[in-house]
Amino acid sequence: MTERPYTDEDLRAEAARQHATLTEDPDFVGVGERMEDAWVGSVETEEDGSGRTWAELLADDGDWDGPYEEAQGKIHDLINGAANVSEWAVNLGADGLAPYDGQLTLDGANKPFARIHFAFAPDTPEAMRLALVEGVGVEIARH
Repeated sequence: MTERPYTDEDLRAEAARQHATLTEDPDFVGVGERMEDAWVGSVETEEDGSGRTWAELLADDGDWDGPYEEAQGKIHDLINGAANVSEWAVNLGADGLAPYDGQLTLDGANKPFARIHFAFAPDTPEAMRLALVEGVGVEIARH
């Protein structure tokens, strides 16, 4: 018996529960406030200085149905509709793993029907990561 009345699994479960709660019904105004100074990735380039924040790209004219608020609403909806991966995220962090950019998407007729995400220990060589992702993809393609 341990010195504490709870297990590591209890800690992970509570962390996952709280993590999920943070994404439930996000504050609409807060979403807009956090957008202001955030860079818009598709127009952010260092070479030509075209980088823009959401506030620069979509000037907030104070109108509640302007382009800024439209984007804010779409971001809010994406957060609300996001899959609850809290338990997965907490367990990755607790195990010292980090999500990998590479993923496998299995396409259906008009949209993906499955997606496989990978996570690795930080010291895993890139060649090994890539080999695993590609290897899984090859095996799936065989079937």
